[in-house]
Amino acid sequence: MSHNETLFKGSIGRTYQDSLPWWPDELSAPKGAPNIIIIVLDDVGFADLGCYGSEIATPSMDRLARGGVRYSNFHVTSMCSPTRACLFTGRNAHAVGMGIIAEWSSGYPGYRGQVTTRAAIIPEVLRDYGYSAYAVGKWHLTNIAHYGAAGPQDNWPLGRGFGRWYGFHGALTDQWNPELYQDNRPIHLHPRETYHLSTDLVDHTIADLRDHKTSAPHRPFLLYLAFGACHFPHHVPREFIEKYRGRYDIGWDAVRATRLERQHKLGIVPAGTGLAPLNPGVTPWRDLAPDVRRLCARLQETYAAFLEHTDAQIGRLIEYVDSLGNLEDTLIVLLSDNGASPEGGPTGAFNLRKHMVYEEESYEVGLSRLDDIGGDLAFNHYPTGWAQASNTPLKWYKKDTHGGGIRAPLIIHWPQRILHAMESAGSFTTSST
Repeated sequence: MSHNETLFKGSIGRTYQDSLPWWPDELSAPKGAPNIIIIVLDDVGFADLGCYGSEIATPSMDRLARGGVRYSNFHVTSMCSPTRACLFTGRNAHAVGMGIIAEWSSGYPGYRGQVTTRAAIIPEVLRDYGYSAYAVGKWHLTNIAHYGAAGPQDNWPLGRGFGRWYGFHGALTDQWNPELYQDNRPIHLHPRETYHLSTDLVDHTIADLRDHKTSAPHRPFLLYLAFGACHFPHHVPREFIEKYRGRYDIGWDAVRATRLERQHKLGIVPAGTGLAPLNPGVTPWRDLAPDVRRLCARLQETYAAFLEHTDAQIGRLIEYVDSLGNLEDTLIVLLSDNGASPEGGPTGAFNLRKHMVYEEESYEVGLSRLDDIGGDLAFNHYPTGWAQASNTPLKWYKKDTHGGGIRAPLIIHWPQRILHAMESAGSFTTSST
């Protein structure tokens, strides 16, 4: 029972004529409280965004960096769920029961597969200050045993302070045929021919903001948008892949060198920074057989296309917030949950689910299905060489507590506060924390 239910400041007489009604004040946010949008990318490496030195086209995220602060020494945990737990609670992942991904609950306090209720999370705090809170996309903070329709749902988004949720629980979600939930129930999706999950998520995000603005324009909002991208499977519309055709024939060694050169020019890395040696198991590009290079290049073309497609959806959201007149007073936080993933192995995989669980997949399988990569018949992932390129100039990957696992891009955009301060101090700033 809330305090307002027990508190009554009116009076009750014998009849209505000698009684005085009273209604508690609606919760209101502090004056000047910003709207907040948190965007989380999945398995995107330190060097994958254009504003971090990449050749991949990410104009929408680059726009946020130009109008805000781009961090060059931001650290996360090396896996999905723990980073999300830290983000929401501001505490060590082990201390709140999420020391490992939600699927790997081991029965010990630090590894419960869900965030303890003794730790408040952001939407639970902000709702007490008049915010409306919306979650869209990946949750990954519920014990896998509770994914079923009957729950329990106390650790689903609506049980942890969000008013609405449209998304999915775990990782490696099929972008063409996802298993989705809406609020507290699973839904059966009938994907249309042009369906893609990232597009669908942003459609629902925009719908939530539209509903919020029409029903409570005076109230600030918290929006949490967590993409499946760019976790495998790398699924993306064909026209995006075609834009990168032939771009990666030069190989991961050349791409790493070029990205590092850009990072020096952008001030992302300190002067004198060099490339980490190739990780064990990563073969120099020149030593790969021509057919293997062909497959590896196609898998990276698809990854790059997947990231550009995600950027386009972020761009749609930014444009919509701007059309509402709220871009100036909205705090946007964009990050990746960990470094790039090595799970594709030395030559990548056409069907990673089969490759990881049942049997090794030879490169000939992917080579025979090149034109299916990225489509609904594939469950593809790129090779470890490209994962190391994603993490340029760092070593190792997701799941490793080296730079490649725990260094991630972070952009904060808040024109009302950051841009105005930057204009008085100079145009563009690279910051570390």
